Amino acid sequence: MKNFALIGAAGYIAPRHMAAIKATGNRLVAAYDPFDSVGIIDSHFPEAFFFTEFERFDRHFDKLRRAQSDEAIDYVSICSPNYLHDSHIRFALRSGAHVICEKPLVVNPWNLDAIAQIELETGRKVNSILQLRLHPSIISLREKIRGGTLETKLNVDLTYVTSRGRWYMQSWKGVEKKSGGIMANIGVHFFDMLHFLFGELQESSVHLRHDNRAAGYLEYEHARVRWFLSVEIDDLPEAIRATGQRTYRSILIDGEEFEFSGGFTDLHQRSYEEVLAGHGFGIDDNRQAINTVAAMRRCELTAAGEAHPFVAKVQA
Repeated sequence: MKNFALIGAAGYIAPRHMAAIKATGNRLVAAYDPFDSVGIIDSHFPEAFFFTEFERFDRHFDKLRRAQSDEAIDYVSICSPNYLHDSHIRFALRSGAHVICEKPLVVNPWNLDAIAQIELETGRKVNSILQLRLHPSIISLREKIRGGTLETKLNVDLTYVTSRGRWYMQSWKGVEKKSGGIMANIGVHFFDMLHFLFGELQESSVHLRHDNRAAGYLEYEHARVRWFLSVEIDDLPEAIRATGQRTYRSILIDGEEFEFSGGFTDLHQRSYEEVLAGHGFGIDDNRQAINTVAAMRRCELTAAGEAHPFVAKVQA
């Protein structure tokens, strides 16, 4: 049994980490968040210590380590806001723990090399949640693409609309320096998935970039991809909106829908199982997607050209 600490216990994604820790037969010893809306802990680990001050959390963590307690922390799960991931990863490594961190691993790619150096110094490892790489349908498609002999590149349309309320832009998620922008905050998993499926990135351009929407073009070894991301409910297809759903994800491959809407419920648990078995996704696995998103933030907007169909709808 491994001992876990959790940073960002009040966050949206934290309950999935708590559930994964429990499902894999481990225990949460301590949790930290400056906000105290963490009653969900009672459903998983009511005996865990909880701190709203990082200094007290740090002291407790260090006390367990120095006392060689049977509750000394082996892993730190990080669910804090994106811009704090780098700092919290460094803290965990230097405190003698391995890391399991939510996406994106860091906001800026130059932080990756610094973290890799601390990995070497401490002998501890950073793992990230890249759960789409574990989705059965995506693994099957990758094997089909990589195992076949494609004569031409596939034409792909990726659409992801996850409508958010007015609170979104008032939170850290709406501040590009903190979240990395919409392309990092809701898109980085999909950009990693595209790299995982279609190989090395060869070309990238951005046609539309706002706080609430973004779109562009990516070309990989095996595919040409038009992508569109949005947090606006008006961008949901009318048929989806009529059902009351607030999220829509679609991937068209040569005009045919690639179905992967199911199979998401246990991917955090699967991620933890892989990490604990020594097969987690590390720093180098994250480089392509983080570099891709960082370049998108820097690049000049280009003419829409053969842009994703949603771009024309939005600009009309």
